[in-house]
Amino acid sequence: MLARPDAYRCIECGLSYRAPAFNYYHGELEQGPAYWTDRGILCSPQCSLTHHKKRRDEGTLPQEPAPDPFEVQFRR
Repeated sequence: MLARPDAYRCIECGLSYRAPAFNYYHGELEQGPAYWTDRGILCSPQCSLTHHKKRRDEGTLPQEPAPDPFEVQFRR
């Protein structure tokens, strides 16, 4: 049987969401990623800092916290 490809990857380094080196909230895969932004998920504190520095230099830092990327948002 073929393994399905991960739909989620770190937006900075491309590390797959289920990779052993990926950081999860409370260290549990089921809890989701420990780091994310409005542009996607991040695998580690290092990628989070790199992404923040890039956004700061671009002048595109978000003005409010990004929603959890794994929460389903329903609009009515």
